[in-house]
Amino acid sequence: MGFDGQWADALLAAERLHLLKLTAWAALSIVAGTALITALRARRATSPLISHFAIQCIAWGAIDLAIVLWVRQGLALRDLAGAVALDRFVWLNVGLDLGYVLVGLTLALTGWRLGRQLGLVGAGLGVLVQGLALALLDLQLTARILR
Repeated sequence: MGFDGQWADALLAAERLHLLKLTAWAALSIVAGTALITALRARRATSPLISHFAIQCIAWGAIDLAIVLWVRQGLALRDLAGAVALDRFVWLNVGLDLGYVLVGLTLALTGWRLGRQLGLVGAGLGVLVQGLALALLDLQLTARILR
């Protein structure tokens, strides 16, 4: 792990950028989920796949926004020990994100194999998409921590 040339202010800027990206993803998730549900209602249509996917988008977006608001309060300059702790925490999150992907995939495949239960497929796809996006965001932060 190379922290040569790593300054506390650069790490703080990377954390802020990460939270900004997470905020944008959360907002996009909420808007997309709401738009999908609104479109279904406007057409007076029912689609368990789309509605359950949209519910996942809205719920994950709201949780992500809550996390951003909570974490922003504690942002501060970090020393080497703080940078290492952040690095380990973000790698833990990457592992969890990949776990979400696997859970989403499992839900979607199970729903499909249990007689095309499209609500379960939609929920699984929603979890899978969120897990992939969060993994990408977290991996981007890890790359900045190690620079």
